[in-house]
Amino acid sequence: MIVVDSNVLAYLYLPGEFTAAAEQLLEADPDWHAPVLWRSEFRNILAGCLRRGTLGFEQAQAILCEAESLLDGAEHEPDSRQVLELVRDSDCSAYDCEFVALARTLGTQLVTMDGKLLKAFPDVARPLAT
Repeated sequence: MIVVDSNVLAYLYLPGEFTAAAEQLLEADPDWHAPVLWRSEFRNILAGCLRRGTLGFEQAQAILCEAESLLDGAEHEPDSRQVLELVRDSDCSAYDCEFVALARTLGTQLVTMDGKLLKAFPDVARPLAT
């Protein structure tokens, strides 16, 4: 079991530099978890693709459905106090701290490529690829 941030999901579904690493991660550990916030962040990533014309509407919708299926039953609402404590003790956004809080609550690692998270929370955050 691992917690993945929204960008790791994007790497899995949108071809790019880290797609192979995301696919390998899913193969090695298919039990992915995320805070409910991932949906809004992921939709925003897809919105950017729509606006740039790199994805059509039906493609974006299909990718969103696939990602929702992957995380079905693995979405969580992190403890607000814990999120605020993480914000207080770091330079990271509350959005990002939701992923850290969830990983700590579940007793697992957060897989991310976010440099701030990797630096602020080396006890729980690990990079997708090095």
